Amino acid sequence: MRRLRKRARRSLLAALALAAVGLSGCAVHSPPVEPAPLPEPVESAPEPEPVIVTPPPVSKPKAKVTIPEPAPLPPLAIVLTSSQAAYADVADALAQQFESHVVYDLSDRSRPPVTILRMINDSDSGIVVAIGLRAAKSSVAMSNKPVVFSQVFNYQDHGLLNQHTRGVAAVPPLDAQLAAWKEVNPTLSRVGAIIGEGHDELIAEAEIAAQRHGVELLVHVTRSDQETLYFFKRMIRDIDGFWLFPDNRVLSGRALQQIMDGAQRLHVPVLVPSESMLQMGASISISSVASDIAATITKIVRQIQAGDIEAVVPISPLSAIHVVVNEAIQVVDQ
Repeated sequence: MRRLRKRARRSLLAALALAAVGLSGCAVHSPPVEPAPLPEPVESAPEPEPVIVTPPPVSKPKAKVTIPEPAPLPPLAIVLTSSQAAYADVADALAQQFESHVVYDLSDRSRPPVTILRMINDSDSGIVVAIGLRAAKSSVAMSNKPVVFSQVFNYQDHGLLNQHTRGVAAVPPLDAQLAAWKEVNPTLSRVGAIIGEGHDELIAEAEIAAQRHGVELLVHVTRSDQETLYFFKRMIRDIDGFWLFPDNRVLSGRALQQIMDGAQRLHVPVLVPSESMLQMGASISISSVASDIAATITKIVRQIQAGDIEAVVPISPLSAIHVVVNEAIQVVDQ
């Protein structure tokens, strides 16, 4: 029995071994199975970028800008050297600017200057405006209030400028004068001028104006009317125009008449600073304008009123001119 069992077991093992070999051979010789292809990736559409919406800024209502009204002008004391038109016209123009003002005339013999200035010092006037040399000298010497002077050509000789005083130019801008003269006389090319000492800035201004307008300028500085006549006689044959400045230190009535006579004989046109001098034979006058002087004074007064007198230049320039041509009686304001 045991032998039969052993044989049966061996037969079973042999059969299993043959089956395993057969299965193994089938696996070796069968064709390989290819794997199924993977599906191609599908490109997805890009996600849209987020849109950032900025809300419009909330506009704030604009604040209403209110321009403050200028402060009322202070009461003004106007002191005149005399009642002549050159001074009175400026006083009249100032009266239109200043609601509160009092005019004092130093040519009124019933009240001497010292009395007038005492009255001004005791008044409620805030500022003194002095027109003409005598008025300027008296006001600067005796006033206890700020002083603005005008119509004074040789102010530097009289100590009129200090920390409490300011002035206005006695002549209109020289560039405008020469431009107007060239307009009347386009051939003007060589101009002579004679002036006293102390006007270096005015001479420099005249030289700049002459260069700008293509004019040669000959200037002599003198100390007397005799010197003025001497230099005039030397230059008159070499110039085609004479520019007369209102310097009474070197220009007496006699010297002035000789200059006019000499210029007429040689047909040399003379520019004078006053219309009244045309009757002496001058060809053209160029003078200041009263309303322009008054407007300039008003600006200075406002700065002084604001406590800013140090910002005001010692002598404020003018801007307007009044032109009168003798031959054609032509009047031009510029």
